Amino acid sequence: HVQLVESGGGSVQAGGSLRLSCVASGDIDSSYCMGWFRQAPGKEREGVAIIYTGGGRTYYADSVKGRFTLSQDNAKNTLSLQMNSLKPEDTAVYCCAAVRPRGGRCPQEDYNYWGQGTQVTVSS
Repeated sequence: HVQLVESGGGSVQAGGSLRLSCVASGDIDSSYCMGWFRQAPGKEREGVAIIYTGGGRTYYADSVKGRFTLSQDNAKNTLSLQMNSLKPEDTAVYCCAAVRPRGGRCPQEDYNYWGQGTQVTVSS
């Protein structure tokens, strides 16, 4: 099995920064896609930032482009999300997720390994 453990959530003022980290362990390899999702109260879960580790491509939601940046440390099986210029609308539970590609793709609805989630709260 795959285990994902997140850390780094917290409460900050608008304009502040946080860095989330996700450590993966278990039966996972470089072909997996990994990313961060978030869900705010009354909102649907959305993909925030995804790295396709096999293909070296990244995806960012339009709402976070230019503010959030993914990085990975393959030796430590760690995926990090640097979040700058945070806004109140970024407030949500953030979860790390992973999936094995099918047909060379990682549709967001396919993600089936999940961390426990970490709360990010941005106040104005």
